[in-house]
Amino acid sequence: MPACSSFRGVLGLLAMLNLCAAGAQTVAIDIGHTLAAPGAISARGRSEFEFNRDFARVLVPALNALGVPTVLINPDGDIASLRDRPQQAAAMGADLLISIHHDSVSAFELTPWIWAGQVLDYSDTFAGHSIFVSRENPQLPASLLCARVIGARLQRLGFEPTHKNARRRAYADETHAVHYYDGLAVLRHARIPALLFEAGVIKNRDEELLLRDPLRQARMADGIATAIAACLRNGAPAGS
Repeated sequence: MPACSSFRGVLGLLAMLNLCAAGAQTVAIDIGHTLAAPGAISARGRSEFEFNRDFARVLVPALNALGVPTVLINPDGDIASLRDRPQQAAAMGADLLISIHHDSVSAFELTPWIWAGQVLDYSDTFAGHSIFVSRENPQLPASLLCARVIGARLQRLGFEPTHKNARRRAYADETHAVHYYDGLAVLRHARIPALLFEAGVIKNRDEELLLRDPLRQARMADGIATAIAACLRNGAPAGS
């Protein structure tokens, strides 16, 4: 767990008094992809890594404001391997790992278009968030619990999930768009509860703009943070 002295300001002091003394559990926030392998490219040419990094930077203070200590994995986009992500989370004392990603679609579903002089592609067919867990993670029950709580909280706030991933990934919880993705290295190599969160579909031209809206980012991050805090408080065990 990071030092409780890392909290700053009045809200941070309150969080420290409320939770640090009791041993608040730590969340590792993993920024998916890297600068060298940036993931999907949005409808307007922005890399998934940039979306992931920006949202992670919003989620960190949202969790801290609730008294949940955080550690950031891959902040500079230069992590060596997928296995290093859960290993770093464990080494930094994390009790839960959430890997931040943004979704795309299959190549055959894309339509070419011109944006700002670039030949790019898009698909407006699908939009919405989704969540993944791995049955190869030894902490599957806790992982699934937190995934369900996050899904439920986001839907209660009006965020609509996508169900496009059910075409390839079985549901763990259809109501809350939680899927099994057993082979994901960041999940299956974790020894602590772990989940992967797809914030939305960046190939969708409308949703891409929404995903860059600071107010919407903050609202989604607050929802996730509230859900994680509840999950840690009521069910997910400490990682070590």
